[in-house]
Amino acid sequence: MRQALRAAADAERAGDVPVGAVVLGTDGSVLAEGHNAREALADPTAHAEVLALRAAARRRGSWRLDGCTLVVTLEPCTMCAGAAVLARVDRIVLAVDDPKAGAVGSLWDVVRDRRLNHRPEVVRGVLATEAADLLRGFFSPRREG
Repeated sequence: MRQALRAAADAERAGDVPVGAVVLGTDGSVLAEGHNAREALADPTAHAEVLALRAAARRRGSWRLDGCTLVVTLEPCTMCAGAAVLARVDRIVLAVDDPKAGAVGSLWDVVRDRRLNHRPEVVRGVLATEAADLLRGFFSPRREG
């Protein structure tokens, strides 16, 4: 999660919402990381999770990321939760819930929908204070102005 937080800080420096993601391989090594790059790439799908999952799949040489863990600083949205399910990750570790757009149990629960053929394990609240502080620091001045 600390590496995902560093990636989130990179997103913030680039002018994007500070969300970072890391994909860990079956042995716990880092396969890939990503951070929000919607502004830099002018791409609505350039979320940290999607970029990290794409990079991990390229590195692995397969879209199937079974045995892998997606670590992310903010609860994934529906697109990112769906991508994690489709990539077949074994688990999602997240720092803070997103009550406005979260799809891993807050607003929706895409990853545990019994109608789908894959349901990753979910671990919540890892380094939540640090991730929340980063997000608050980003949004506070924008809400005041």
